[in-house]
Amino acid sequence: MQTRLYSGGRVVEQGFGFGELAGHLSDHPEAVAWLDLLEPSAADLAVVAAEFGLHPLAVEDALAEHERPKLDRYPDHLFVNVYAVAFDHVGDVSPKAHKVEISAFVTERALITVHKDEGDVDKLVKRWDSDADLAASGGVNFLLYGLFDVVVDSQYAAARQVDEAMDPIEDRMLGEGGAPRAVRLHGFGLRRALAMLRRAVAPMQDVVAEVNRADSDLVDDQLRPYYRDVQDHAERALESIEHSLTRITELLDADLNEQSNILNDTTRKLAAWAAIIAVPTALTGYFGQNLPYPGYEQPWGFVLSTALIVVTGAALYYYLKKRGWL
Repeated sequence: MQTRLYSGGRVVEQGFGFGELAGHLSDHPEAVAWLDLLEPSAADLAVVAAEFGLHPLAVEDALAEHERPKLDRYPDHLFVNVYAVAFDHVGDVSPKAHKVEISAFVTERALITVHKDEGDVDKLVKRWDSDADLAASGGVNFLLYGLFDVVVDSQYAAARQVDEAMDPIEDRMLGEGGAPRAVRLHGFGLRRALAMLRRAVAPMQDVVAEVNRADSDLVDDQLRPYYRDVQDHAERALESIEHSLTRITELLDADLNEQSNILNDTTRKLAAWAAIIAVPTALTGYFGQNLPYPGYEQPWGFVLSTALIVVTGAALYYYLKKRGWL
């Protein structure tokens, strides 16, 4: 558990227990609090829900894993579920996307975050501490903005890393003769990672827009442009991921077509050589098995049959070569 108490944009208390939270909020009427819980149990959240009047359905969603990114409105608070992401791509190791699911309860005087996996909470704290002037003008809405900003930044950074990882894959896939199997498997891994990223990123701009809508009383006029900026970054991250997803899909399809072309070319060459070999086979079988050929049992007959085999085979080779089959 991590706790902080903000008053006038400054941290006045931190690291205190949950039992002291109500007393600190009472002693500082203008203050807002942040409470972060890592993998809490149902009993832990039940205590928090009783203190802040959290809706049972929101508590249930906070305990469940793999909830979709969303924002739900309840009479006394909001419930938000988002994903911070990271992209792991080193050398020829199969690319992987990592997600950290974060649920948040937004009450009048507290932001309660629930980390369902280990995450880099220090980034969130640094984001809040980096802009004291903006923090002084906002309360819980500033804390929520900082959370959105850190999450969207992670998504945008992952989208850029994916785009950069596409270049070497593209160069190796577009080579003549199709890509090696290891490169194709790398491409499939990249497409799988992109699909996972897209599920986390796609709803994010709608979540931010829902908080920042004109009839919402949560965001004031000073913070509204900052929320729009976060929404714009979320949109750009989604566009980048969708572009990369389309790009890798087209590369895999192009590689499949190239392999089909190579297979067709190989099949055509095998058929052509089979036709060439069939000519002498047919001639020797006809003359050797069915009836005596001209010059039978004569030396010049052997020379004639051999010349006939060579000439017909060469003629067929020339014909197939001219048509591009060989």
